[in-house]
Amino acid sequence: MDKLFIICVDDQKEVLNALEQDLKIFDEKLNVEVCDSADEVLSLVDEIDEKGDFVAIIISDQVMPGKSGVELLSKIEEDSRFPHTRKVLLTGQATHQDTIEAINLGGIDKYISKPWSREDMVETIKRLLTIYVTRKGLAYEGYAELIN
Repeated sequence: MDKLFIICVDDQKEVLNALEQDLKIFDEKLNVEVCDSADEVLSLVDEIDEKGDFVAIIISDQVMPGKSGVELLSKIEEDSRFPHTRKVLLTGQATHQDTIEAINLGGIDKYISKPWSREDMVETIKRLLTIYVTRKGLAYEGYAELIN
């Protein structure tokens, strides 16, 4: 089975730690990676793609040094290697304009406000994983307990 990745990016270590804890239920079947910048994510997705593995979901903060979450998700949206990758904007500081751009340019699937609930995050990831596995045409049996 090819490796599927969930990538979380935020410039605050405590947010990344909380996401890792909330997403532990996916550890057995997926690789959860954390990054503290958009540039780190862009390098990581190149590595994952070069190995023939898949970026299933990216969860991104909006306000980060360097590139914003919208800029990052827009780059992923435009990259022909990742047409099925699902995208989440997780933020407490996005403006109305940021949200519009995230939808129109970044192709986000879900907007989640900080602080988030663990249950909402897990259900969102299960739903997006289901969409990813289905659209990618992967054998869903290996992920049956994690998808809706």
